[in-house]
Amino acid sequence: MRWWPTSTVRWTRWEPEVGSAVTRPDAATPDWARIRADFPLLQRQVHGKPLVYLDNANTGQKPAGVIEAVDAFYRRHNANVSRAVHALGTEATEAYEASRAALARFIGTRGDEVVLCSGTTFAINLVAYSWALPRLKAGDVILVSRMEHHANIVPWQLVAERTGASVRVAEITPDGALDLDALQRAMTPEVKLLAVAHVSNVLGTVNPVREICREARRRGIVTVVDGSQAVPHMAVDVASIGCDFYAFTGHKMCGPTGTGVLWGRREHLLAMPPFLGGGEMIREVSFDGTVFNDPPHRFEAGTPNIAGFAGLRAAVDYLQGIGLDAIQAREAELLAHLTSVLDAAGGVRIIGRAPHKAAVVSFLVEGAHAHDLATLLDLEGVAVRSGQHCAHPLLQFYGVAATCRASVAFYNSHDEIDAFAAALHKVRRLLG
Repeated sequence: MRWWPTSTVRWTRWEPEVGSAVTRPDAATPDWARIRADFPLLQRQVHGKPLVYLDNANTGQKPAGVIEAVDAFYRRHNANVSRAVHALGTEATEAYEASRAALARFIGTRGDEVVLCSGTTFAINLVAYSWALPRLKAGDVILVSRMEHHANIVPWQLVAERTGASVRVAEITPDGALDLDALQRAMTPEVKLLAVAHVSNVLGTVNPVREICREARRRGIVTVVDGSQAVPHMAVDVASIGCDFYAFTGHKMCGPTGTGVLWGRREHLLAMPPFLGGGEMIREVSFDGTVFNDPPHRFEAGTPNIAGFAGLRAAVDYLQGIGLDAIQAREAELLAHLTSVLDAAGGVRIIGRAPHKAAVVSFLVEGAHAHDLATLLDLEGVAVRSGQHCAHPLLQFYGVAATCRASVAFYNSHDEIDAFAAALHKVRRLLG
């Protein structure tokens, strides 16, 4: 189901038209063609060719309902949150807090543990500067996996420089899986924090975060899980995972850019000082001092992306309407098809073949630079990512300067993968 603003103060459930695939989560097989039609951008052409969008790990496309939710907020409800007693201010505040509640339910937690922010990068920096910086000292260790995005590396390096702590790397195996035995050996008494991706944005590796967090908790190590590539593709329950912090980004899960979530255990949030100062995060201010608001509002200084969170709420309802299990199964089918056409192409090296993968494939083509390959594929209407994918240490492990990355979502089709294969064959002929 989707949620829409009405002209009244409260936001009420809107019933989609009868027959929409998204209205039938109990259906055995969703109507994927009908779901695909919900995404306006997928109908366009690029360079005169039908768009084949295979850059979903970078950002997800937006269904019409998300776009309309943002539009409806600005057209009918636009006001600032928590600063006015007039009707529009009340509506905006209720919309914002309803988004928090929906996101909390989405990951199996409660609203007072959900900090709304601009995305995973902000969320991890919040933990770095508000939890780690006041606590770490010389001799402490931050354990970070080799496969992390820069957003889960650089903040810890900055904190280490300021505290005298050090960063230790948890290595991977050649197939792109975490070396779990080595990881456990690396969890020595001086390790105070472990940062790990739920799903690698380059390899697609799905890490066993529940088991990892259990071992860390036994040793008193605080865990930070980057869920950016997991939340759009599978059901996530933070209580089941057992981590201390979990961060994810709205724009990768069919929501607007500039939205995201940091979930933190209540006891941590209560003990953390504010990261930014300003409006909304205070209870009382005088020149003698300031009394800060309770979490999560303590960490939400200034005017937030209210319209964006209205859209993210619609995205959550959209994903839940389809069903995360159905989405995961669909993407597993597409991943198998994508992998098979690359294997059949010959002269293609896939980077990362861990046993458990999400729908992300990084690859190299013999004799072709990744950027040239992506540029020529674009001329065929195929959008893939090329470069180092904000994961320089990971690509250094494989001894490559850049890769192409094709990443699929539930709204992609098998026909699109075949079109990608045909375009790849044509491009390889052009490159000789």
